[in-house]
Amino acid sequence: MPETPGDFDYEAALAACAAGDRQAMRRLYEHEGPRMLGVALRIVRQRALAEDIVHDACVNIWSRATGYDAARGSARGWIYSVVRHLALNAVRNARRHVDIDEETTHTLEADMSVQAFHDAASSFELNTSLGRLQHCLEALEPARRNCVLHAYVEGCSHGEIAERLGAPLGTVKAWIRRSLSSLRECMA
Repeated sequence: MPETPGDFDYEAALAACAAGDRQAMRRLYEHEGPRMLGVALRIVRQRALAEDIVHDACVNIWSRATGYDAARGSARGWIYSVVRHLALNAVRNARRHVDIDEETTHTLEADMSVQAFHDAASSFELNTSLGRLQHCLEALEPARRNCVLHAYVEGCSHGEIAERLGAPLGTVKAWIRRSLSSLRECMA
């Protein structure tokens, strides 16, 4: 029977990785690999790139496990922050390398806004595997929950979120800050 996230000892796995235990990294990958791929895939939206990101994340986790500090957060959170940061960097780097003319930009933006609405609707479906986080997210006001999901699932900047929602940038920043505070309290 597979272990649930609550049964797996992430801190012990990271400590074993830091000590050079290759089997610990294998167990961590077998346990979290599919979810790590899901996080990367939601951000980059390309399976091959997401798989590369998970590979790079595993290499980073293996090589940087000694840098994990339990006082700064959970081991599982640290693992997913590695995945998320690599995925967001891949998206940002891809944006820098695309050169298109202004007319094409306007056409793409119009097409993307329709597609973004459909993508957001499907990606924001809260999965039962989220456990307590799902409950805490559902407790947030929908606009604030969507801000958090745009930022942390899709990797949007505050400015991009403000543009999508037609809300002032300061309001979006405040919503995200307050929502994260509420989530921390709920998860504690």
